[in-house]
Parts: sequence; C-alpha cells; structure tokens
Amino acid sequence: MATDTHPLSLPPDLVRLGAAPAGKEAAIREAAQLLIAAGCIDPAYADSMIRRETVANTFLGHGVAIPHGMVDDRNLVRRNGIAILQVPDGVVWNEGQTARLVVAIAAQSDAHIAILRRLTRLMQDEPRLEALFATTDPADLVAALSDESSMPATPASEAGDLAETFEWVVDYPTGLHARPAAAWVETARAAAGRVRIRHGGEAADGKTLVALLQLGLRPGDRITVSTDGPDARAVLNRLRATITGLSAREKADAAAAARKAKAVVQGWTPPAASGREMPVVAGIGASPGLAIGAVHVMPKADLTVPDRPAPLLEGGNRLHEALNLTRQQLKALADDTARRLGPAEAGIFAAQAELLNDTDLITLACQLMVEGHGPGWSWNEAVERSAATLAANPNPVLAARAADLRDVGRRVLTRIDPDLRGGSIRDLPDTPCILIADDLSPSDTAALDMGRVIGLATAQGGPTSHTAILARTLGLPAMVAGGGALTGLADGTTAILDGQSGRLYLEPSDADLAAAHGWFEEQRVRKAQQEERRGLPARTRDGHTVEIGANVNRPDQVAMALSQGAEGVGLMRTEFLFLERGDAPGEEEQYETYRAMLEALDGRPLIVRALDIGGDKQVPHLQLPHEENPFLGVRGARLLLRHPELLEPQLRALFRAAKHAREGALLIMFPMITTLREIETLRAVCDRIRAELDAPAVPLGIMVEVPAAAIQADVLARHVDFFSIGTNDLTQYALAIDRQHPELAAEADSLHPSVLRLIRMTVDGAEKHGRWVGVCGGIAGDPFGAALLAGLGVRELSMTPRDIPGVKDRLRDSDLAGLQDLARRALDCESSDEVRALEGGAS
Repeated sequence: MATDTHPLSLPPDLVRLGAAPAGKEAAIREAAQLLIAAGCIDPAYADSMIRRETVANTFLGHGVAIPHGMVDDRNLVRRNGIAILQVPDGVVWNEGQTARLVVAIAAQSDAHIAILRRLTRLMQDEPRLEALFATTDPADLVAALSDESSMPATPASEAGDLAETFEWVVDYPTGLHARPAAAWVETARAAAGRVRIRHGGEAADGKTLVALLQLGLRPGDRITVSTDGPDARAVLNRLRATITGLSAREKADAAAAARKAKAVVQGWTPPAASGREMPVVAGIGASPGLAIGAVHVMPKADLTVPDRPAPLLEGGNRLHEALNLTRQQLKALADDTARRLGPAEAGIFAAQAELLNDTDLITLACQLMVEGHGPGWSWNEAVERSAATLAANPNPVLAARAADLRDVGRRVLTRIDPDLRGGSIRDLPDTPCILIADDLSPSDTAALDMGRVIGLATAQGGPTSHTAILARTLGLPAMVAGGGALTGLADGTTAILDGQSGRLYLEPSDADLAAAHGWFEEQRVRKAQQEERRGLPARTRDGHTVEIGANVNRPDQVAMALSQGAEGVGLMRTEFLFLERGDAPGEEEQYETYRAMLEALDGRPLIVRALDIGGDKQVPHLQLPHEENPFLGVRGARLLLRHPELLEPQLRALFRAAKHAREGALLIMFPMITTLREIETLRAVCDRIRAELDAPAVPLGIMVEVPAAAIQADVLARHVDFFSIGTNDLTQYALAIDRQHPELAAEADSLHPSVLRLIRMTVDGAEKHGRWVGVCGGIAGDPFGAALLAGLGVRELSMTPRDIPGVKDRLRDSDLAGLQDLARRALDCESSDEVRALEGGAS
C-alpha cells in the first residue's frame, strides 16, 4: 500500500502547554486545531477524530490518550504530524480514565506498534512522565515524542460509495476466496486514496483481506467498487483489470477441477450386507482413494490462552516480533511447498501470509493490549472474533477460510507464547494410521508424514478448503465434515476410509476387509503398471520415438523427475538460482549446482538455459533499470550481452562442469534470440571461455520464442546445434497478447493455428541443416498438445514431471502417420477452438 513516508514531525508550535479543556471532545478539537494550523490536516479531520472515539478507546493509560481519525478519512491528512495538548489538571477521557497528555496523530500509514513503543516507554518511566505533565518547556515534550511514528488503522466505515465507481457481478465459480482476494488487496494497496468494496448494505476496506472475505461474496453477487484520492480513476481501472481479469483463471481452475473430478475412478463399494451392516460416519469426500487401517484420534484442540498482562511496550514488541517471524516461516513453508507440490499449493501459504498484513486484526489486538490484556490473549481474541465471522458465512468457500485464519493465528500465538504449542501431528503411532481430527490446518496437512498417515478424516472443513486441496495434491485419501461422531471414536478402531464417497466404515468384518483389500490390490496393480510404463520410451506403435525430458530447476528435484519417467532434463531455468536469494550466485556456487545436476542425472542429458531475466522475471538485487515494457525490452540474450558480469561467470561454471560430464550430456541454450548477430557474439564468448578452461565442446542451442527466430529458422540453424521452442513466449509475441494480462491471458492459446505454423516453420528450417527441435513450453505437457507437436516434427518434449506419464501414454498409443495427419488438419484450422475440437478424433 502506498503510504506517506515522512516521519511524524513535532515542531514546538505543535505543543500547547497548560491547557484546560472542558471535556474530551474539547480536548480533541483543541489538539486538532494545532494540526490544522500547521497544515497537517483538513478541518474536517477533527470531526473524524471525534467519530473515532465512538468505535474504539484511544486512552492508552497512565494519563496518555492518542486521538486519531477514521481510516476512511486518511485522505484528509495532508502530511504526517503529531500535536500534543498538555492538560496538567487532567481531562476525563472515559469513566475512570483521566488524560493529562493528549497526543493527536495525523498519519496516512497503517503501522500501529511503533507509536505504542515510544509512548509506552514513557509510561514505564513514571518520574519522567510526571515531569512532562507539569513541564513549562515545550522542548521537553518535543525531545520525548519527536521520533518517527505512525498511527493505527481502523475498521472501514460503512459509508456510501466513494468518488469513482464501477459495478461488477461476481462470476468466480467459487466466489471470492483467499487467493483472488489477495490479488485485489495487492492492487488496492498501491493506491494513495481509499478503496471500498460494497455488497448491498455491507462495505469493506479493499486494502484489508479479512474484511473482503467477510463480505462472503458468492457467484452472482453484485458489488460496487469505489475509490477516491488524486488518482482515483486510474486506481479504479487497475482494480477493474485485476478483478475481471481473474475471471478466466478462476473459471479455468474450476473447469480443470471438474474434469479432474470426472476422471477419478469410482470409489469402493462395500459388499452386500451379510448378517450386519457396517457402522459408518458420513462426511464429504475431499480426496479420492481408499485407506484401510486403525484410526488415531488427535486430542481436540480446545486451547485456553491465559491472559498474562505485560507492559504495553513489551507486549507490542512481542507481537511485532511474532508477526515478523511468522511471515518468515510462511515464506519458507511456501518455498518448500512449491518445490514439493507445486506453485498453486504454495499460493495457499502466500494467501495466509497476507492475513498477517490485515490492519484490523493488528489494531484490535493492540486495542485489547491497551485495555490491559496480555499480548497472547489479545492476539488470540482478535483472531477468534474474525474467524468466527468467517465461519458463520453461508458461502462454504469463505467459511473454510476461518481455518486458514486460525492456522496462521496459532503460528503467531506460539511465537508470542511458546508454552501454547500443544500437541503435534508428529505425535503419531508407529504403525500407519487414518488420522482423525476436529480440523487440520493447511500447514499441518502439508507437513504430514506420509509414511505414518494413510488417510485423513476431519469433523469440520469442506471440500474446497486448503486442507482438502493439499490432501488431493499429496494423494492422501481424505474426507471432511464428518461431525462430532468422528472425534468420539476410540483410538485403534479398525476402519476403511473412502475419500471418494466421503465415508468412514467402522469395525469391518473379515468379508468387508477382504473386499476392501481386493479393491485396493486392484488399484495397486493398476498403479504399478502405470509406474512401470513410465519408464518405457515414448515410442509410437510404428516405432517413432520422441525424447521426453523434465523441467527441473535444482538437483534435489531430479530424482522425482526420473521417477515419473523423465529421460533427462529438457529445461533447467537458471534464473531461479538468482530469484530465490538476495544476491547473485558466484561462479563457484553455480559450478557446484551444475555439477550436482549432472551427477544426479548420471549421464542423462541436461539442457541448461542461460540466465533469462526480464519480462515477468525481475531480480531486484541486480538493480537493473526499470522498463515500461519489459517484455519488449532488454531481456534474455539481449541482457546477457549487455552484462558480461552475469554471462561470463555462468558460462565458466557450465564449461567447468562439462569437464566432469559424459560427452554430450550437457547442452547450453540461450533465451530470447532474435538475430544472427546475437548467436555469433554468444558463440564467440563460449569459444573463448572454453579455450581458456580447456573444456570440451558443448552443443549450443537457442530458444525460439519470437516469430523472427521461427521465420528465419533455416538461416539460424546453420549456426546452432538445436532449437528449443518456448511456446508460452512464442504465443505471446505471435498473438500480441501479454500472457499475464488480466483480461486477455485466456486468449493466449498456444494451439492457435498461427503458433502451430510458426512451430512447423521452425522444424522445416532446422531439418534443412540436420538440426533437431524440442519444445519446453506449456503445450508439451498436454497429451493432445504433445501429439500435435510430434506430428509437426518436434523430436523432444520437456514438461513438468507430473505430466510425463500421460504424455508418454498418449504417444505410445498413437502411430506417426496418424499424428502427422492430425498436425496437417490442425494447420488448416482457422482458430484454436477448431484445433481443440480435433482432440476427440486424434489418433
């Protein structure tokens, strides 16, 4: 969020000594008048400060009050400032509370804790505070309170719409859930003015994630988005683009989920009853599969948080530190989840981290501490109040976010008070079990020991919860919403869990167990056959072979890729060595990484893409110049040739690694090649470095990502050893659609006939000089797309490891003549829709 970065200033003319206001409102207006006279606020801000007193108590204690305006009225703040009204005889603030220092705050930022620290430091120094109550020298107060501070945010007002508005009907299939809401908030926070989202009579601050989610927006709901401030119209346009641009992705995700659900095999059906019917606990299927074993019931997490009051400064510091540590923990968890399960699942924890930026939560926790409660109790109370509101929402997707809020809240809580950690999901029996819990957090689900947990059943939750999503990704049979009957089960009870139908069958008979084991064995054999086929080459029925590689970024990912049937690494994106850190890796570190990749592959091919920075991959620590249109600017090879300090260490590391590799195992390709001159210059640099190191020759290739390279492929092929087509970028440049554009991204279809024709031109140009062509873009991992590419003459495909088995099966079930006929028909189509319509008849 854009904020005023100037500190809260306190010149002597903003200090008034010896005041004697008639009451609290008079004291606030007198202090506000100082801010008005100094040009810090508009006169109307004084009324906002009065209104603020009706929604929160600004009395900190020990004779100090901090009146400030409503968050909706921050546009009335012209510049940051503090005004101090000294009231030696005191003024009644609320019943039993007397203020002798009234510290009026005008600030546009959201930080709350910083000013609490400074003021509470004074509160704990009673002699100094008493001296300030009576001092006759304004310099004493200036010295005590003139540091950089900021004011708290408060809940959004439920006033009408702001100056600029647009209406929108929610068309996200699952309503507004955490991940798209986080994108809304990110856009809103770039605005200097206010952002309001209104649904009927309810309004939310568009910069606050929890407030947005509490609106409970469902498909078909009509909302009004409004903004104000100097750039209100531009902000509104950006918000419109973000909000409507997510529709295509949300619909595509929902459609993909629906297709996946239809593809799931039918769950297990118990045999006809013979003598007695099995007891069953019915819930909702969350992740398909069958688990047979004893249940382990986690103790119900009825957490009692003791209220241990602490000095306000200490409590504020503990909350601030806990929030920062939890953000770091969630970042690490997101990175680990991205590596193990994928970026979509990692986004769950990024959305959780956004909850920690919710100023309403932090403000409420601070207010509770001001009232005398301990930091742990105050934080837990703030979380529970917000979570209860979410849980009561009729939209099940939004109600499921209560678990996310409680999960992240518990992380912060255990940082504040380690004694509240409680039981652990690691406290499991030694034998594999079906885990039963009242609910399970997404982070606990992601960390489950799959060797000890064979199934999961929860009393609460829903099939759209993040816990359910993670269970499906892990391949863990799971049911949710089983109710209290689940947690009342006895530990060790034998059960059969069917994650497809959402039923937990209890105390099965021998016949029931035999039937379940039989079904389970059938599935195991089928899976084993699939596993066995993964290792077979992608050879068509008439003997044509397509090489299959995996897109892998680190050595520790190689084993999983090989287990999925990869025959090598077709794309190592080296930019991730730069993106996931705060500085650039040196030559030695890169060398160790490339050598480890080669060793993990054990002689299989490794195609390394030289650093591809620019476009959507920006590296802040490199401090490269800002570009208005980075996709059409200095990126890829253009950047490498302008920054030898990035290119040459990487090439030295690669050629050093080549000295320890099997001949031909390492291949280097350069991104974003447009001209022959770029190839010639890069090859000359490679030749020089290779000679300096006395390294072996390494095949050099280029990425075909711009139409110019595809059109001139017959010329470029004379100077390179291979081509690798990046279909995502090629599509973007061919169709003139930014693949990240919120409104147009769904139209950037790599199966558009014009893109397929560019691929065919590349293949034809390469064949004139005996070069091979690979594809490492998105459609390589789609079985139908892979079939088309093979028919177009592509010889190597590289994809996400999980896509490999399906692609191999598709190619093995085809013959080359059929694939070539499919490609010819696709090239004759007039649109991508027509191309996709060929899928049903493809062979």
